[in-house]
Amino acid sequence: MLQNTGKLAGKTLFITGASRGIGKAIALKAARDGANVVIAAKTAQVHPKLPGTIYTAAEEIEALGGKALPCIVDVRDEKQIGDAVQLAVQKFGGIDILVNNASAINLNGTLETPMKTVDLMLAVNLRGTYLTSKLCIPHLLKSKGAHILNLSPPLNLNPIWFKNHTAYTMAKYGMSMCVLGMAEEFRGSIAVNALWPKTAIHTAAMDMLGGMDVGKRCRNVDIMSDAAYAIFSKPPSYTGNFVIDEDILRKEGIKDFDVYAIAPGNPLMPDFFLDEAEGLLQNLGEQKGLPDSGKGSTTSSISGPIAETFNIIKGILNPDVVKSTGGVYRFDLSGELKPTMAFMSGKLKIKGDMTLAIKMEKMMSMMKSKL
Repeated sequence: MLQNTGKLAGKTLFITGASRGIGKAIALKAARDGANVVIAAKTAQVHPKLPGTIYTAAEEIEALGGKALPCIVDVRDEKQIGDAVQLAVQKFGGIDILVNNASAINLNGTLETPMKTVDLMLAVNLRGTYLTSKLCIPHLLKSKGAHILNLSPPLNLNPIWFKNHTAYTMAKYGMSMCVLGMAEEFRGSIAVNALWPKTAIHTAAMDMLGGMDVGKRCRNVDIMSDAAYAIFSKPPSYTGNFVIDEDILRKEGIKDFDVYAIAPGNPLMPDFFLDEAEGLLQNLGEQKGLPDSGKGSTTSSISGPIAETFNIIKGILNPDVVKSTGGVYRFDLSGELKPTMAFMSGKLKIKGDMTLAIKMEKMMSMMKSKL
């Protein structure tokens, strides 16, 4: 893992969505240097299923030697952001680093995505990032070694990353376009970069949805906080980059990445928008499916290992499993795919989003001993 050097001592970081997950991990990494951290997030009261609030995050930051300012902030609300920025400047004297981490996700297709959901993703991901940056930049311009870091992907325009979730891709790429434009606009004054994980990252939300069976194919949040720390250690001339966590850490001399794995040795799930995952999905898409059994076929006339598998599943299903999963699945069977990867490749059609694929993976793991 990347060691702290004290580079961020006395620096002030404004981090959106920092009450848990990657945002909190970046905050804690900075706290070990003695940094000041503004926790700009919505969670002020304990969530029934997800751990952490802005206040518990503040306690953790201060326990590690940092100073914390918890602020209730919905990045869709200009006044809340503006008030938090002013409080940060009053308490800490300025802002040196902005991390745009807050994000909303929904992986449905165009017809299945309500406009309310589209508006939410655009408001949080695109508008929230732009607005928070706009309000922080006047203070960042006064800082030596100022940074803006957006948790967003490289602008990969392959249609495979649009066809299954156009609205989400538009919203997430909006964050990346902020990097592209602001890096040039403020070149020489503020370093503006993006950071994205090479593999899926295990967070409390993913654990709640899919359980440790999905988590075993993820890395932990520390790889992202280490990568962010490496970026913050660079001068303002390091700008306009779309950084992948593993790539920058290899350049920093990190060789052992098993320390970041939830379950070392397990195959890792690639994240969205990257060429490596794109190639995998393309290959999956080229696999030939099963021959059509014809319109007149019925389940009673189907035999063989596939029918046997579904008969076993049918026998195992119970009201608790149905209630906890809450999804309807259609299978286009070809090859051996885990549900989450099958959904990403378009091989698994779900009336819902990828959270149902994750739930299905959990359900299948429960049945594994019977299959």
